[in-house]
Amino acid sequence: MKKIIAGFLFAAVNLGLVSAAIGATNDARATYQAEKQHASDAYKAAHGQCKALSGNTKDVCIEEAKAAEKKSKADAEAKYKNTDKERLKARKVAADADYDVAKAKCGAKSGNEKDVCIKEAKAAQTKTKSDIEMKKEVGEARSEAAEEKSDANYKVAIEKCDALAGPSKDACVASAKSKYGK
Repeated sequence: MKKIIAGFLFAAVNLGLVSAAIGATNDARATYQAEKQHASDAYKAAHGQCKALSGNTKDVCIEEAKAAEKKSKADAEAKYKNTDKERLKARKVAADADYDVAKAKCGAKSGNEKDVCIKEAKAAQTKTKSDIEMKKEVGEARSEAAEEKSDANYKVAIEKCDALAGPSKDACVASAKSKYGK
């Protein structure tokens, strides 16, 4: 009878945790959608202000509005998905958006001055993206090294368990598996 009651309590607790997780997921999704909508609304407002301008100033204004929207949406997605991959993607989107703004600013220049301006903008974008890739590679290398270290420690723990027998060995192995995620 105690096992049945414990089973029901366990199921109830798990159901509560699942419900809480679903609620958290729905809240995160709602926040994500709201942030995306806010970015779109901010873009429309900024773009509306650009209409009063003319020439290159207007072009720069529009590119800045687009860049802000792209950055905001990429940041919202990175927060929502909460992965290193998405955070790096958001930084790349920001680099591309900054490049587009810089290029628009170069539009007011002419001849060699314009060419140099565009090359400088492209160089800044390339540098930022290269820095992002380097950090990504370093992060992957760290992750790989941490995994190798964990595997080595797991093997040591299992080896220590081999000196035991019966339930003690079983408990030791279970503990090692739990500790090292195996």
